[in-house]
Amino acid sequence: MSALAPNYKRKNLSFVRGKGSFLITASGKKYLDFVQGIAVNSFGHANKKLINAINKQSKKLWHVSNAFKIPEGEKLAGRLVKKTFAESVIFQNSGAEATEAAIKVARRYFYSIGKENKNRIICIKNSFHGRTIAAIHASGSKKMTQGFGPKIPGFDHFDFGDHKKLKKLINKNTAAIMIETVMGEGGIKVIPSWCIKAIRKLCNQKGILLILDEVQCGIGRSGKFFAFEYAKVKPDIVPIAKGIGGGFPIGAVLMTKKVAKAMIPGTHGSTFGGNPLAMAVGNAVLDQINNNLLNNVNKMSNYFITNLEKLKKKYPKLIKEVRGVGLLIGLQLFDDQTFFIKKLMENKLLTIRAAENVVRILPPLNVKKSEIDIALKVINKVCNELN
Repeated sequence: MSALAPNYKRKNLSFVRGKGSFLITASGKKYLDFVQGIAVNSFGHANKKLINAINKQSKKLWHVSNAFKIPEGEKLAGRLVKKTFAESVIFQNSGAEATEAAIKVARRYFYSIGKENKNRIICIKNSFHGRTIAAIHASGSKKMTQGFGPKIPGFDHFDFGDHKKLKKLINKNTAAIMIETVMGEGGIKVIPSWCIKAIRKLCNQKGILLILDEVQCGIGRSGKFFAFEYAKVKPDIVPIAKGIGGGFPIGAVLMTKKVAKAMIPGTHGSTFGGNPLAMAVGNAVLDQINNNLLNNVNKMSNYFITNLEKLKKKYPKLIKEVRGVGLLIGLQLFDDQTFFIKKLMENKLLTIRAAENVVRILPPLNVKKSEIDIALKVINKVCNELN
């Protein structure tokens, strides 16, 4: 019996090593990993440049308090600022930490300008922003918050696509609207560019902040560095994690100078956030996020989605919809996806579930066409067996 708490429903399957898109068991069985730690391993397993970065930094310095300057963090923050809308960065260790910090930044900004009652955050109902206590209440999900009372106040919710409700929710106490640019856990729902533009305009009109959660869809996974770039908008705050570490725990909050000014010493901190080892890995990740990689994401995405659409036509009673952008792909089934995912796994293809009967497919950003062909062959086989 495991000494681990039962908060995960783990499959009876484990691995001893990985290479690129594949995971390998102790007996030598190879599985095509299209989960990749849930959009974490940007370049697959055992990426040489990340290994080299860890090895090199580990021989010099692992950890030092944020009471001192950390050159590796200064470098990574500077590169993120140069590459994005951001003018300031706070480093964390995970996506949940980053979204919690984003909430704090929004509220602290209004406090700093004498509007401390402007502290409510509007989110999409049944969204996902992490599993910490504030993050689960930001989601508005009854399933996620059940048993974790009392309810954390300060959040309002609207249903996906209900713009009338969104507008009605905004009042004198609203500080920000926080949405995932692509809803990952929620079923791979891509927020349309026109919608993001409209929300940005609404925030400007009402004098509130726009927080775009790019924890899962950011850092090249959408085919652009950030998914919101398709809408050509400038958010105020963006939490990131997952892909920026390539498998190493890193999170961050990117923000404009306007809101960053409120985060004076003592307002936020993280013991391990921004440590030299993590920052060295983050810099090695950015070294590899270039136009060639993004072109591969878009090329492989077009190929994968086009062929999944063909399977949808071939199995119209099984596949309801193909969703996604870049290499954040969802295959929505008419029925519960649990058995389908199990059958894929039996055929050595690893995927993971999302809401609305969606099979979530998350290849590494450097995935090869031959590997996608393997996945398509397996998906077709399983569809044929279940049709």
